[in-house]
Amino acid sequence: MLQVIEALKWRYATKKFDNKRMLSTAQIDILKNAFNLTATSFGLQPVRLVIISDKKQQEALVPVTMNQQQVADASHVLVFCIEKNVDGTYVEDYFNNVKAIRNTPDEVLKPFKDYLLDHFKNVSVADNHLWATKQAYLAMGNLLTVCALEEIDACPMEGFSPEGYSEALDLDKHGIQPVLVMPVGHRAEDDMFSSLKKVRKPIANAVLEL
Repeated sequence: MLQVIEALKWRYATKKFDNKRMLSTAQIDILKNAFNLTATSFGLQPVRLVIISDKKQQEALVPVTMNQQQVADASHVLVFCIEKNVDGTYVEDYFNNVKAIRNTPDEVLKPFKDYLLDHFKNVSVADNHLWATKQAYLAMGNLLTVCALEEIDACPMEGFSPEGYSEALDLDKHGIQPVLVMPVGHRAEDDMFSSLKKVRKPIANAVLEL
């Protein structure tokens, strides 16, 4: 447990990346697997991860990321996207996957399946997107911890233009909408923020034990 706490103390929102240091294929594979293993509501995984490593593409994203240079200098940029359409077909595909992996009988799956089909038939598009966006935050939080444990630096970002990213990366054709951005890589030696003490409330003020 101490290892986890020390890793979380080590991490910070990296303000300056070393643009000459790249993450290894093995490190990126860890992030891919950790993303895919993140808990999501109903287990539906309404989130997809886009990984960018092309430097010209990263540079082009800076203007639509409030000119934050981390996007250009990071080893990779992770873009957390939500599915635009979580509908009956999406739910059916999920249960087909459950059946294929677990060999669960249809009669066991049917009550939950019927519930989800009815739920997503009646939920509004706005509420659907809000629900999916919450799952994206879960995924980012999970990856931030994994990054800390693997000594991968990261900078979670909300300050970007979803429309700009959608256009630059042609995400509409994949039926997904970007909601969060996270450059990852290695901190620059001269990033002054890496040595600053964390500012947090005392645990007694942050945690209520009843």
